[in-house]
Order: sequence, then C-alpha cells, then structure tokens
Amino acid sequence: MLGEHDFRWFFTGYTTSLLGSAMAPVAVAFAVLDGGGGGTELGWVMAARILPVVLVLLAGGVIADRLGSRRVMLVSDVLRGAVQAVFAGLLATGRAPVWTMVVLVAVWGIGEGLFMPGLGALVPDLVRDKELLGDANTLLGMARSVATVAGPAAAGVVTAAQGPAAVLLVDAVTYGLGALALFRLRLALPAPRTADGERESMLGDLRAGWSEFRSRPWLWITTVQTGLFNLLVWAPFLILGPLTAQQDLGGARAWGLVMGVYGVGAVLGGLLMLGRRPERPLAVATVATLGWALPSGALAAGVALPWVVAGALVAGVGSAVCGTLYSTTMQRWVPPEVLGRVTSFGSLGAFVLGPLGLAGAGPMASRIGTPEVLLIGTLWQFAAGAVVLAVPAVRSRPWTGDGAPEAT
Repeated sequence: MLGEHDFRWFFTGYTTSLLGSAMAPVAVAFAVLDGGGGGTELGWVMAARILPVVLVLLAGGVIADRLGSRRVMLVSDVLRGAVQAVFAGLLATGRAPVWTMVVLVAVWGIGEGLFMPGLGALVPDLVRDKELLGDANTLLGMARSVATVAGPAAAGVVTAAQGPAAVLLVDAVTYGLGALALFRLRLALPAPRTADGERESMLGDLRAGWSEFRSRPWLWITTVQTGLFNLLVWAPFLILGPLTAQQDLGGARAWGLVMGVYGVGAVLGGLLMLGRRPERPLAVATVATLGWALPSGALAAGVALPWVVAGALVAGVGSAVCGTLYSTTMQRWVPPEVLGRVTSFGSLGAFVLGPLGLAGAGPMASRIGTPEVLLIGTLWQFAAGAVVLAVPAVRSRPWTGDGAPEAT
C-alpha cells in the first residue's frame, strides 16, 4: 500500500495531522482551566467544537462531490491550522478570554465537518487496485488508533513543560504538513454529474445523496445501529467510566490504563485486518461490534480492573475490524460521484445523538444508578447486534461491489 505515490503522501500527512489533532483537546482543556474557567466554561468550549461538525457535515459532502475531496480537505487543513496558530498566539500573549476560545473552536469544528466527508470519498481515489481498499482503510484506522494513544500522552508532557500554547502551535504545524501532503496528490478533478454539464442546486445534490443513502438498507441500518450505540453505549461509558474508576478502581491511572489498552486493541485489530477480505464483511463487522458491550458490562458488574481492561482490549480490536469493513464496503458499493454525500449522511446519523448521550448519562445515572445505565448499554449492544445480523441485506452483503444502484 505504501508503495503507491498518492497513498504514501496522504498517509504521511494525515498521520502527522492526526497526532496534532489528538494533542489539541488536552491543551484546550487546560487553556480554559488555566484561564480561570471551570466545568461550565469547559463544557461551552467543547460543545462549540462539536456542534459545527454536525451542522456542516451534509454541506461538506455536497462540496466534496462538487469540487473534489482533495481540494476541500486541503482548505480544511489550512483553515484549522490557521485557527490553531491564532489560538496559540492569543494564549501566548495572555489575550484569550473564554468567548474567543468558543469562537475559535467553532471555526475549528467547521473545518472538521468539511474534512470528514471528503476523507471517506478520497480513499478510493488513492488506491489503483480496489482489492487493496481494505488495507488502505486498515492503515488509516491504525494511524487514528496510534494517535489516540500517543497524542494525549505527548500533549500532557508538552503542556506541563511549555504550556497549552506550545501544543496548539504544534497542531498548527501538523495541519500545515497535512495540507502539503494533499497538495502533492496527483488526482483529477471530478467530472460534471449531469449530461449537459450543469450542476444541480445544493438542495438537489442533498436530495440525490439522500436517495442514494436510503436506497441501501444495509447502509442506513448499520448507521442507525451506530447512532444508537453512541447514544446508549459509548457516551455513557465515556462519562460514567471515569466516575466508576475514581470510586472503585483506583482513580485516573486505572482509567488511563483502560483507555490505553483500548487503543492498543485497535492497533492489534488493524494488524489483524491487513490482507484480509472476508466474504461477508458486514456480518463480520456486526459481530465485531459486540465487543463494545464488554467494558461497559464489566463496569456494570463491578468486577476487578483486569477484567475491565480485558473488555477494553476486545472492544478496541472490534472497533478496528468494524471500522475497516464498514468503510471499505461503502467505498466498494457506493458510486464515487455521490460518495462524499453518502459518507456525510452516514457520519451525521452515526454521531448526531452522541452529544445527547454525553449530556444525559450523568442525570440518568443519578436517577437509576450508574451500574444500571451501563447495563442498559451492554444489553442494548448485544440485542442490536443480533437484530442487525438477522437482516439479509447486512448478513449477505458480499465483499465485491461495483457501485451500481440498488433497489430499496
């Protein structure tokens, strides 16, 4: 895979920018706290980053299909790099009140919302041999997993030694390197999508993308599954897991071990997927999603830390397997001219309920208990996996696809 010129350049730039992106949230959190803010102010800043991503996703898919993924992603990297450079400068000079942080991270979120649909549509253009799409997605997933583990650790060291501004400056530089890599790609611009060369309106493009998305039951069913997973399983785990660790497992060090092993599991899952092309990829991916139930179930059961860590390891492996197979199946079965829009609908459906889960996990635990909320998520994940596996469009979806239209 790394022998292909375009993929090699993109992989290098993307991995570099991922590391900076994984470092930045730590710096932003300490910038808020060091500036005199508390939990409420930190919540405003974090929400200001997430909301624009959700709002911009669909437009990002349309723009990527119109102008080409590379061009949109390059602009996104430049925009996010500029934001982080300005943020670092304001912090270094002591002129970064909370309202400026909110504005800056909101623009940062806009850039992320533009980047995500383009990424899903770009990968097939980087790989000449479509049989290698799975390996390409596996390598990109491994890069994300490594960055998730290494980024926060590096950010903690740099923040302690030099302050949050230094971390954000590093992030700005990594975005610049990502933009340089995108600039070096040798990809053709997208062809007009209509016979007479005229383009549809933005709304018409969205309708066409939605039609393609909903015409594929395997796609919208797995998207619904992922969206409800983020609401009922992952969001409560991220909120109530640290609380449980603080009360019963030994505190922050125990929680850091759990999440670190989760990242290790994701890397191992990526290594497991290299060179593998299962005949029924969505069936394998759905089975892999069952692993996400294990760490929540272990916390709900009140077992010792090693069992929670073991559950996190299995969940991490499953995250890499299902992520690779979901992405590859979409890229093989969706026409390239609508892939950006279809990716944006999938991303929106997968993540739109996440903030609600993050906000509601604490209050719900106060009403019915932390173990009970985690147990609900565990049982839901097992039940959802069984239901999705029972759908023929998911269970029987083969590896090979030609992107042809499908009947509803």
